[in-house]
Amino acid sequence: MYASGSEPDARFSFANERTFLAWIRTSLALLAAGVALDAVPLSFPAGVQRGLAALLVALGLVSAAAAWLRWARAERALRRQEPLPASSFNVMLAVGVIAAAVVLFVTGI
Repeated sequence: MYASGSEPDARFSFANERTFLAWIRTSLALLAAGVALDAVPLSFPAGVQRGLAALLVALGLVSAAAAWLRWARAERALRRQEPLPASSFNVMLAVGVIAAAVVLFVTGI
């Protein structure tokens, strides 16, 4: 990646890095929520609790991978002076979080 194109303005690279770190924080929060949901005994069925925990952990893992891919694609575009690529992961993350919230709401937490 660093071999192609020219060196972009450092401000843009730092902004791209801050965005990457924000996605990593989101990933860590999702992972922590999944682990906490699995570790704390709650008053709804164990299968639902374990399924929600697995969903949150999976979203955290996918979010971390998507963060790196998004950072790399944006850095490459900056170096080549191309438009920044769009990301479709935001929709998947939102749907996953909404699904988890709906399940929690329906089960009565």
